[in-house]
Amino acid sequence: MSTGFVHPALFYADHEEYLAGTVPFIQAGLDADEPVMVAVPGDNLDRIRTALGSDAARVQLHDMSVAGRNPGRILPGVLFAFAAANAGKRVRIIGEPIWAGRSETEYPACAQHEALINAAFAGRPATILCPYDTGSLERSWLDDAYRTHPVLQMGGVSWESPDYADPIAVAAGFNLPLQGPPPEAIIIAIDLPALPVIRRLVTAEAVAAGLPPDRVSDLTLAVNELATNTIRHTPAGGTLAVWTDPKRLICQFSDTGHIANPLAGRIPVPPQQPGSRGLVLVNQLCDLVRVHTVPGATTIRLHMHR
Repeated sequence: MSTGFVHPALFYADHEEYLAGTVPFIQAGLDADEPVMVAVPGDNLDRIRTALGSDAARVQLHDMSVAGRNPGRILPGVLFAFAAANAGKRVRIIGEPIWAGRSETEYPACAQHEALINAAFAGRPATILCPYDTGSLERSWLDDAYRTHPVLQMGGVSWESPDYADPIAVAAGFNLPLQGPPPEAIIIAIDLPALPVIRRLVTAEAVAAGLPPDRVSDLTLAVNELATNTIRHTPAGGTLAVWTDPKRLICQFSDTGHIANPLAGRIPVPPQQPGSRGLVLVNQLCDLVRVHTVPGATTIRLHMHR
């Protein structure tokens, strides 16, 4: 058995194939006394729980549509959290971050997540199995799984992916430009005197958009964090645009900074390291975070579902 990181994609066409690929994987982990976690969307979670019977109590179960609603929080808040809670042991995880309910807006962040797992967990004692529904997912999404997973599985057969590529390079391919705000957006310059105004604006817009009080607080905290970072790290300042569409409230930051580390915001920051926690916090608070960054220009878009 490998002592390092193993990251297979499991392709399945129906519920039977799904259980045939996941339940034996879980049982093998339990038999080997490995801590096991399953983080998959609700319907699949129910199927696995039922198939495991009493053994389900020995597995940590998460609804990925809740725990991983924002793909950017999966690595720090789900995968690393489980590995840290079981330090010194090899962990076995099923993580299904991509399902038919994912939107085209969410997908680039999902694909970056799948690629960056390989860099974040390199050398760590873990196996993370990622199921892909061949009957409902876009063909291009399945093709991307070949590039983000070193090992592929289908129908009980495993093979090395011929298309697996450098995870940092693959993630960079999804560092896509974000369109500018619509004409109706509220735009405000970011500087130190504007911080209280920004907080009041975002709070008012979140309330008007119908967000519940706890989500209003989450968004206001996330916006304050990013606005403060812009002031600290970009002498030229930046702008914040706020607008709504039928499904979301959106806050978009633009400044002259550059996020050079592709894992920024996606891995926990060691307690002894000062700073660098802003994007990790923002990923935990928001429903989706999209980032486009190049030298001299960064755009960060926060989404909250209405």
